[in-house]
Amino acid sequence: MAVAQVKAQKAEAYDTLLNRLVASRTVTDELFKVVRSEALYDRPIPERHRIVFYIGHLEAFDWNLFRGRSFDADSFHPEFDQLFAFGIDPVGGGLPTDQPSDWPALTKIRQYNSRLREELDSRLKDSALHGPANGSAPPLPTLLNVAIEHRLMHAETLAYMLHQLPFDRKIPRDSRETAAAPLTERRLIEIPAGEATIGLARESGRFGWDNEFEAHPVAVPAFAIDEYKVTNGEFLKFVRDGGYRERGLWDEDAWRWINTQGVQHPVFWTERGGSWFYRTMFREVPLPPDWPVYVSHAEASAYARSVGKSLPTEAEWHRAAYGTADHSRSGADADERDYPWGSEPPGREFGNFDFERWDPAPVNAYPSGRSAFGVADMLGNGWEWTSTVFGPFPGFEPFSFYPGYSANFFDGKHYVMKGASARSAACMLRRSFRNWFQAHYPFVYASFRCVAN
Repeated sequence: MAVAQVKAQKAEAYDTLLNRLVASRTVTDELFKVVRSEALYDRPIPERHRIVFYIGHLEAFDWNLFRGRSFDADSFHPEFDQLFAFGIDPVGGGLPTDQPSDWPALTKIRQYNSRLREELDSRLKDSALHGPANGSAPPLPTLLNVAIEHRLMHAETLAYMLHQLPFDRKIPRDSRETAAAPLTERRLIEIPAGEATIGLARESGRFGWDNEFEAHPVAVPAFAIDEYKVTNGEFLKFVRDGGYRERGLWDEDAWRWINTQGVQHPVFWTERGGSWFYRTMFREVPLPPDWPVYVSHAEASAYARSVGKSLPTEAEWHRAAYGTADHSRSGADADERDYPWGSEPPGREFGNFDFERWDPAPVNAYPSGRSAFGVADMLGNGWEWTSTVFGPFPGFEPFSFYPGYSANFFDGKHYVMKGASARSAACMLRRSFRNWFQAHYPFVYASFRCVAN
């Protein structure tokens, strides 16, 4: 291939990334518009920052990521650069105690954001010609992918935060409804023994977060897995049968958590006058029995024990989602699919993802998205808990420019989630992507299914 042609292809790929960054900003800009102006300093979830923090954080993260790596530039607001830099979990397990008055005025934050975007866009266009300011910095495409996916991940975490905001503090949006036939039959699907290729190969040249590397095979014994995610209707039986009061279903930490916090049902549910209701993003509806239940890892584990099953390991989940009937021999990575349904790019016929809906859909609403083994709804409609503790793969190397992204959570307290939710961007539906949360965090759009060995 001619040198000029290679340069043209690289320039085109770079322009595509810049356009994707702009598109990702539109996603988060529109999300903040859901919040009424008087609620922007609210804290919908006690463990998280106030909404106003994230308005500044998304822009400050991008600025801090590129400045000094892709270009040299003086900071014009060092205080905001630091204030909005990071904020994931409370320090030492405590809850944040800041007050609305501790935060800058919204007008100043928006002025800061506008200046950052203008400066950043100008610099990134120049960087495509002049190269990075720091010779040891990662390639610009890597940093752009980080900026894009960081923002889109926040688009999802912000959504579940806003889900807990009172309805009158939000401006309703339309939500596309998805219908399905009533779910009348549930079955376990037998998955033959085989190999699952976990992770992403560095030699592929594809973008991944540090915890996705290195690709490696895992031998998976035969098992059986639920055809569908566990539904609200099924979990309601667990609630009515006294599952939250049955000590033998909960480990010591989980039992302490549900009793000290008074947890008696999923956080998205409300009981009134003997009837159960579900909190969607913009209104309350009678509990939809065929939607996937969203619960914490502790609640999912207790339910699995109650039916004599367990949560799948990360490798079992991979095997059920991406494996094929032929992939029972060693080294058959070519027989694994890119997506459960095959190699076609994600489309709305395959699942509930990529911001198509605000809320779940029936677990049997996307028959075209089934895996080769016939397992349904594995990408979209709710992340799925696994029994695997979040940790590094063999050959793990932390990002030099973001060393704590994954490593800070290799603490034995976080569990791997696979799949995606309705608010997960399409670019994060790749096979190697991993999500993780603590066992007692109930607010995320996390579902589950069970396995029998």
